[in-house]
Amino acid sequence: MNRPNRSSRLRVVIAPDSFKECLAAEQVASAIARGWRRAAPEDQIVEVPLADGGEGTTLALTEARQGKLHSQEVTGPMGNPVTAHYGLVNDGDIAIVEVAEGSGLHCVPAASRNALEASSYGTGELMLAALAHQPTTLIMGLGGSATTDGGAGILQALGARLLDSEGHDIPRGGAGLSKLASLDLTPAIERLSGIRLVVACDVNNPLLGPNGAAAVFGPQKGADARQVVQLDSNLRHFAQQVEQQGMDMASFAGSGAAGGIGGMVAGILGAELRPGIELVMETVELESHLQQADLVITAEGAIDAQSAYGKTPAGVAALARKHGVPVIGLAGKLGDDLDELHKLGLSAAFSITPAPMSLQEAYRQAEKNLEQAAEQLARLVHVFSDRR
Repeated sequence: MNRPNRSSRLRVVIAPDSFKECLAAEQVASAIARGWRRAAPEDQIVEVPLADGGEGTTLALTEARQGKLHSQEVTGPMGNPVTAHYGLVNDGDIAIVEVAEGSGLHCVPAASRNALEASSYGTGELMLAALAHQPTTLIMGLGGSATTDGGAGILQALGARLLDSEGHDIPRGGAGLSKLASLDLTPAIERLSGIRLVVACDVNNPLLGPNGAAAVFGPQKGADARQVVQLDSNLRHFAQQVEQQGMDMASFAGSGAAGGIGGMVAGILGAELRPGIELVMETVELESHLQQADLVITAEGAIDAQSAYGKTPAGVAALARKHGVPVIGLAGKLGDDLDELHKLGLSAAFSITPAPMSLQEAYRQAEKNLEQAAEQLARLVHVFSDRR
């Protein structure tokens, strides 16, 4: 094949999210880079794996800041032990945890998912492990949870007492919230005393109602229609009990994130909620890479109308547009309404799936399909850049 000459070398920034339950963001970036180099080996490739607060946030931020990952066995969402990871950067001054590590949906096989019983307790244990290093800032990613317990499990792990009418600890999980009669939040609040808690949130949903944590996200966590109503009612009861303590965990955007953990960490623990992709892009210094870029490639498992609202493709497109850099998106599944993403700065998007296939087959072929799509995209781009 004809190789591009020196004048047509391009600087390509590859800034994808993970393909959830399939490939980590760094695997996605590497696959795209391999494919691109097959067609354009002289191009300068910069890989910047991203996350929007969900799965992969800890790894992306820790590696970007040359930090260190630590492992910790914690209680998984259904009570089984899982090995989770947290990060330390700036010589331990900043700790990074994510809900997906301690209480993630990926920790529970699809057939075993139970939205009523799943607890965020393991995320609280992970926070305790990170806090043992005495950081001054704790960054927390919220996406990818298996739970709808309003963060009650986190509070319990941090030492708060959530009690029933007989003075016993309520059962873990969203179902247990119906038994809540009194609570002592002071031990959990004191655990975070003097620590800046910054939370990366990838959704704006409220805690309650038709757009709330239970209604929107409960079904993917195993809840049927009746259980969605039950969980919403239980979260409302929890919020009312918290309100009696003079705190608000339900009235603001993002309070429904991660099954209500967003409302709890902001309303009770005093966290600062930030759009996850903005926090990650800032931490990995993506903007500095874009200033000299000719093209940006972003990717996610699905790119659709919802991607315009706080997801990685939207964040990358908006930041690249600021510098006049075109952005191309690659996805396993491509939606049919991308108007808002195009307005934000996404130049074009393509599906990497070459033929009809089952979801499991798409998972197995994802790296190969990313490589192939990237190679063909590079060939197309250089048809025009080499003619300049």
